[in-house]
Amino acid sequence: MRSERAAAKLNLTLHVTGRRADGYHLLDSLVVFLDIGDRVTVAPGPLSLAITGPFAAGLDNGPDNLCLRAARLAGREVAITLEKNLPIASGIGGGSADAAAVLRALDARPDHPESLGADVPVCLESQPMRMRGLGEILTPLPPLPPLHLVLVNPGAGLSTPSVFKALARRDNPAMPEVLPDFPDTAALVDFVAACRNDLQEPALALMPGIADCLAALTDSGAWLSRLSGSGATCFGIYADAEAARAAQARIAAAHPGWWVTASGLAPARATV
Repeated sequence: MRSERAAAKLNLTLHVTGRRADGYHLLDSLVVFLDIGDRVTVAPGPLSLAITGPFAAGLDNGPDNLCLRAARLAGREVAITLEKNLPIASGIGGGSADAAAVLRALDARPDHPESLGADVPVCLESQPMRMRGLGEILTPLPPLPPLHLVLVNPGAGLSTPSVFKALARRDNPAMPEVLPDFPDTAALVDFVAACRNDLQEPALALMPGIADCLAALTDSGAWLSRLSGSGATCFGIYADAEAARAAQARIAAAHPGWWVTASGLAPARATV
């Protein structure tokens, strides 16, 4: 038996820079991983999937589940248990992180992990990365300064294909070719603020309630608030851990139906 954490993925930036003839979008994104997430455990087979945790309800454990697809891609017959702690379809890489955790638990490095999803290659690494192309071009980042975060999800999922379909422009500028140094948190926040999430506007058009999440983060003292990925989870960056915890308590009290959590960057990936 082997257990792997599936850390939540956060797109600090997400620039959509083009679209190939086959319909796949080209991205340029600054990706980090958090100290919250799901957990995957694998044991001798036959191939199966059991789902536990606070967000188990509504998650299909049928053959198209990414955990099962990952095991099949690795050519392994294992019994998988997924502890689902992250909201479903929330823009923080849950399904891709789960699939990547299955591959790591199996010591499997298939040739084309992106066949499971664009985020699976970066989730396999689970370290700060610049992610380009379809998600397969990865450039490791130097150690980043601490980030004190609050994540907010309004309690509803967003379809990633629907958000991309609603995108008005697909040939947006990339991030600078050479990224600056980030000597402290303020420098990193300034860089992120100067960049974009090109999916935020179409996501807002599909789910106007995202604006309430962004406003709640800003009103609670966030230096910066933004949508992660295709949403609907938003994040705020705060001055310190105390400010983040206070914001979490304030937002959760005002919006009991939302998923609200404080977080920081994940430590170096380790197997338990």
